[in-house]
This record gives sequence, structure tokens and C-alpha cells, in this order.
Amino acid sequence: MKQSPAPAAADLSAVTQDYLKVIWGAQEWSDAPVTTKLLAGRLGVGPSTVSETVKRLVDAGLVSHRPYGAVELTAAGRAHALAMVRRHRLIETYLVERLGYGWDEVHDEAEVLEHAVSDRFVERVADLLGHPDRDPHGDPIPAADGTVHLPDARVMWEVEPGDYRVARISDADPELLRYLEGVGLVLDAPVVLDERRAVTGVVSVQVDGRPERVELGEVAACAIWLTGRP
Repeated sequence: MKQSPAPAAADLSAVTQDYLKVIWGAQEWSDAPVTTKLLAGRLGVGPSTVSETVKRLVDAGLVSHRPYGAVELTAAGRAHALAMVRRHRLIETYLVERLGYGWDEVHDEAEVLEHAVSDRFVERVADLLGHPDRDPHGDPIPAADGTVHLPDARVMWEVEPGDYRVARISDADPELLRYLEGVGLVLDAPVVLDERRAVTGVVSVQVDGRPERVELGEVAACAIWLTGRP
């Protein structure tokens, strides 16, 4: 079957935009393949719905997918995905920096607004904010030309004891974001990782020179990315 030409951005439905963004986002900080099962979990829909939608994306020239294999973006799909990621993260940044939202409140708002605003609005927001290169959670904001730079960061749970700085915190759990903010674990905070006790699933860290130690479970430690030595 001859593949249709890739659609223009303005012709993409909100569902298509969401799928492309989620596919790209699933591999931004992970090397794991993107499967239809993974997409179903992240998008909150059934496997059959994902399979049907992925088939339409394949026909549209936006993704490639072999039966029981990974779902991968084509060049056209990646360009559209990065445009949506840019929209989402600029809107999140605007909500925090200019409208006083908490970093735990902006994800759902941005999910709605990213489909409603124009490209012109997005670029005006970028100009107003001084073209930031990361959002309130430390995720990089793609440039208008699709260029994106990931920081050289590693998951807290995987690093050795030593001195670090917080580079990114996953926004998947608003309650966790509120807790981390309360103990000072925010972007750019200096931390000393004292020890990782794998047998009990706990890491102990000192935050920003404070005398008290913060103990985090494995789930929380896997939501925090650090830069620095060792």
C-alpha cells in the first residue's frame, strides 16, 4: 500500500498530537522500546484503541511499527512531536513564571492549552520568557527548529554516593512534587547522596547543606535526575 504524504501540523487531530508527543517523551529519558502496551498505559486507553490509532499513524507516515515490535517516529512524526513538546513545556513555564502556578499544577493545564493556542502565541510566549531552555521540572524545551539538548544527568537511584545537583524531576506525580519541594529538592538544589540501601529500597541525601538527612524510597529516587560527580 502506498503511504500517504505526512499531514501538515494544522491538520493533525489532538489525539494524533498526543500520541506523537507521548511516543517521543517515552524515549526522552529511557532507552526502552515504545510498545503499544506502554502507550496504552500512558494514554489511559485500551490496547485495541492504541493498535488502531498506531495503524492510522503508520498510514499517515508519522510512525513505523512492525507487529509485536516497537513504535518509532518517522522524521515527520518526530518534527510534529517536538513541536508539541515545545508548546507543552513553554506553556508550563509561562504558567509557573508569570501566572503563579505551582510546578505540581501545570501539567494538566498545559495538556489542554497546547491544543488550543496558535503557533504565533507559542512564539510570543517564548519571546516573553526569554527563550528558556528547560521547563519547571528540568525537561529541555526544544528550540523552534526542533533542536533539543538533554542534560548529562542520571537517575538518583543509580548513582554512587557523592556531591550532585538536581537537574530534572519527573512531573508524573503531583503529590511527590509537593513533598520534594517541601524538603528542598527542587531544580538546581545541591545534594549530597550519603548512601543507597538497595536491600531496603532507600537512599539518604543531604539537601542544600541542611543538617537533617532526607530518606527517599526507590520510586521517589527514580523520579529525580542528578548532574555532577562522581
